[in-house]
Amino acid sequence: MKVLVTGGAGFIGSHIVDRLIADNLQVIVVDNLSTGRRHQVHPSATFYPCDITSHALEQIFEQEKPDAVIHQAAQVDVRQSMHAPLHDAIVNIIGTLRLLECSVLHSIQKFIYASSAAVYGKPHTTSINETHPIQPLSCYGISKYTPEQYIGVFSEQYGLNYTILRYANVYGERQELAGEGGVIPNFVLKMLQNTPPQIYGDGLQTRDFIHVEDVAAANVAALSAGDREVLNVATSQALSINDLVELLNEMMSIRIAPVYMPAREGDIRDSCLNNERTREVLQWEPQVSLHRGLLQTIHYVRNKMSIVSS
Repeated sequence: MKVLVTGGAGFIGSHIVDRLIADNLQVIVVDNLSTGRRHQVHPSATFYPCDITSHALEQIFEQEKPDAVIHQAAQVDVRQSMHAPLHDAIVNIIGTLRLLECSVLHSIQKFIYASSAAVYGKPHTTSINETHPIQPLSCYGISKYTPEQYIGVFSEQYGLNYTILRYANVYGERQELAGEGGVIPNFVLKMLQNTPPQIYGDGLQTRDFIHVEDVAAANVAALSAGDREVLNVATSQALSINDLVELLNEMMSIRIAPVYMPAREGDIRDSCLNNERTREVLQWEPQVSLHRGLLQTIHYVRNKMSIVSS
């Protein structure tokens, strides 16, 4: 099988590529390197420096003739989506539409789409399952959900097979140390530098942190399971941001108190996704414990710091 991975030079995408190649699949990576890193692309993958909104995308499909698409490329900064909603929509909505058109034109067997917990908005329950109402609080949440609807229409009209994976908060190696979504590596970096981490809000807000290796495993599993399903990729375990800082202090044998900042526009107070359906449909479950994942991330950040300082 030949799989085209968009965003395959990025944080999550590069881990998916590594896992696909470990399973002896052929991999095509499409990434404009706006946030991805060329050195993160596995040497066995074929790489195209291309934007998903570009007409050149169709030429890649024509030349490579992939069997499946795993779509990870996206604008993922919630704050940026509020300040520049047009750019957010162009990348996340128009970019996905371009991929869907190419996928139908070239008879793709499976289309796997990376969606987000942000589509749910303010939770009505402590554990959010896939039937929870869709009420995004940010432009990012809107731009991640809208392609889900397009995918459904393309499936009905053209028979496109798909799996939609709604991610909880993903963390781990290769994540940027600063910026949206990188709360864990960002906190680790600041605390290793003896600088207080900044918490936006009172720190009692909760998140479901899932390691990138488990997210990669879910994507690979979806190549052969979960047809026409919408599935949460999560641990189903909530952790407050205050408890995260306390845990990092304990694991790094330091004592640094956070600095509290005003809550940010578009941020969700609590988010914990129910993964029962995903476990059943994909025969998948998280393998990386929070303790192990945090240890790996601390090690990764320390290595990055030593490379920068050398």
